[in-house]
Amino acid sequence: MSVLRLYAVGMKLLLYQLIHRPFISPVLPDQHGKVAIVTGGSRGIGYEIVKRLINLGMHVIIASHDEHQGLVVMERLHKECAEAHVDFEFVDLASQSSVRDFVRRFKERKLPLHLLINNGGVMLVPEQKSDDGLELHFSINYLSHFLLTRLLLDSLVHSGTEECSRVISICSSAHYVSDRNLQDFHRTQDYCPHASYARSKLAQLLFTYRLHQELRSGGYAVTVNAVDPGMVDTQLYRYMSFPEKLVLKPVAWLLFRTPAQAADTVLYAAASQDFEGVSSCYVHEGKPVKSSPASYDAELQDELWRNTCRMLRLPVSINK
Repeated sequence: MSVLRLYAVGMKLLLYQLIHRPFISPVLPDQHGKVAIVTGGSRGIGYEIVKRLINLGMHVIIASHDEHQGLVVMERLHKECAEAHVDFEFVDLASQSSVRDFVRRFKERKLPLHLLINNGGVMLVPEQKSDDGLELHFSINYLSHFLLTRLLLDSLVHSGTEECSRVISICSSAHYVSDRNLQDFHRTQDYCPHASYARSKLAQLLFTYRLHQELRSGGYAVTVNAVDPGMVDTQLYRYMSFPEKLVLKPVAWLLFRTPAQAADTVLYAAASQDFEGVSSCYVHEGKPVKSSPASYDAELQDELWRNTCRMLRLPVSINK
C-alpha cells in the first residue's frame, strides 16, 4: 500500500470537513436503566462519548489501560454531575488475558449490557508487539475488540429485549487504501505503520459485517455498526513523523473535528431511535455510506473470521 494513497484519502477528507459543517446530533432519548462499556473512554473521543452518555442517564463503564487517567476522569465527571453513574475498569487491549479478565470481572457484577463502544486504539505506532507477540495495530484495534465483543455477546443478547443492544466500532477512512492481505500482520521486513493501521481498520469492518450475519442468522436483537468520526484532533496523531506534524499542525485547528464534534456522530448511531434495528452499516456524518469494495468481500470476511476464531480459540459459530 502506498503511503501517498493514505495521505490522498486524508486530504480528501480534510477538504470535505472544510466545506461541510460537522454533524450535530439531534436530541437523544433518555438512557436511564441502560449500561454501556466504552473502551479508551478516559481521553479524546472516548471521553466525550462517556460524558454524553452519562448526561443521558446511562451507567457507563470506562475500560482503559490508564488507571490514573481513568480515576481522574471519574472524579471530574462526578464533580460535573453529582448523579453520574460511571465506573472505571482496567483493561489492556495489548493483552488477550487482560481482556478475558475484564470480561470475567464485568460478568461477576451481574449487570446488563446495552451498548458496547469499541473505541480504544492506536495509530502509526512504530513496529511493536503486543503481550501476545502480535503486531500492535492488529492486536489493539482489531483482535482484542473482536475478543471483547465475542465474550460479551451473551450479555448483549440478554439485554436486547425491548430494544436492540448495540455494538459500535470506531473505524477510519484509512480502510479504503488497505490491501487485502490480512494474513501477513506479523511481517518483520518493510514494516509500514500506515499500512498496518489501514489493515486493522479494514479488519474492523470485515468483522462488523460478518458479525451482523451471525447475529441475523441467530435472530438476536443486537445491532452492529462501524462509525467513522472523521479526522479528529486527538493524541492518536502523536506517533506521526516530524515532517508530517509540521504539515498538519497549521491546518489541524481549522480542519480537524474536535473530540466533542466527533462524538456526535458516534452518539447518534449509539443512542438515536433512527438507528434502532439498523445494522451492518459504515456510518459517517450521521448517515450510512459505502465502505471499500474489499470490506464487502464475503470470502474475505469469512476467512478473517475463521482465522481470528482459531487464533483466539473461539468457536466459529456464536451459537456454540
